[in-house]
Amino acid sequence: MAFFHEPVLVEEVISSLACRAGGVYLDGTLGGGGHARAILTATAPGGLLIGIDTDGEALRETTGLLTSFGDRAILVQGRFADMDTILNGLGIEKLDGILLDLGVSSHQLDTAERGFSFALDAPLDMRMDRSQGTSACDLIHTLPVAELARIIHDYGEEFMARRIARAIGNRRSISPIRTTADLAALIASTVPQKKQPTRIHPATKTFQALRIAVNNELPQLQSALAAGIGRLKAGGRFCVISFHSLEDRIVKNAFRAAEKGCLCPPDLPRCACGRKPTLRVVNRKPLLPRESEICRNPRSRSAKLRTAERL
Repeated sequence: MAFFHEPVLVEEVISSLACRAGGVYLDGTLGGGGHARAILTATAPGGLLIGIDTDGEALRETTGLLTSFGDRAILVQGRFADMDTILNGLGIEKLDGILLDLGVSSHQLDTAERGFSFALDAPLDMRMDRSQGTSACDLIHTLPVAELARIIHDYGEEFMARRIARAIGNRRSISPIRTTADLAALIASTVPQKKQPTRIHPATKTFQALRIAVNNELPQLQSALAAGIGRLKAGGRFCVISFHSLEDRIVKNAFRAAEKGCLCPPDLPRCACGRKPTLRVVNRKPLLPRESEICRNPRSRSAKLRTAERL
């Protein structure tokens, strides 16, 4: 299957990054290269882009798509949480802008064997980097039921988490759950009809939770936010596109904490921590896709773009 990913909020990203000619930018979630191409175009003739992705397949395909930009595009396989190590290895100290697009790519969703989507029957995998780590199948067959329930509740915000986890535990004691269709059908049969969501499949939140757990996404996001803030030049912009409330809350809280600076209790008469503000939040509310984009690309409907500027 040819690699394709429809990037979301492209115009809004370029505007929010305040791209300038000759600037140095990092795309920590390269994907299909749509945002990277737009950044390289907006920063011509001398702008530099460092593109990072854990998915080796995406990296190989996108390398070909960005060849016309020559050595202005430096592509690296790795995790955006490791941007400090990657940038140090490249001899790059500071950045004019950082973009993180936290969504699963269209290619990953539409490639059955990746196991991200229950719409396509395939082995339960969900690893962004298939060369390492634990798959979703491994998790649901090895974790205690209580831990499975915690993951489904905390990462999927699924109120039926304990019931779903118990059903998984009962089923795996009889026969393995090997495929996306197996798991989706089990969840659909477990959640009572009257309690099933009306707009999404009853397995949606559980699949989200497992994907987050498999790829250790939330701790990596927190690490990347801290590292990225430290890497920005004064006036540099940090843009993050999130697709669910957990990610968006982490981004919002990190940006607001960096904007506030002081961590002292509010009843303390004067600051004792000495922490200074390092960011300015550019938009109090996230930017959302326009209706025309949602019509063209329905998967963009839940995207939220938040931006902060380094002081």
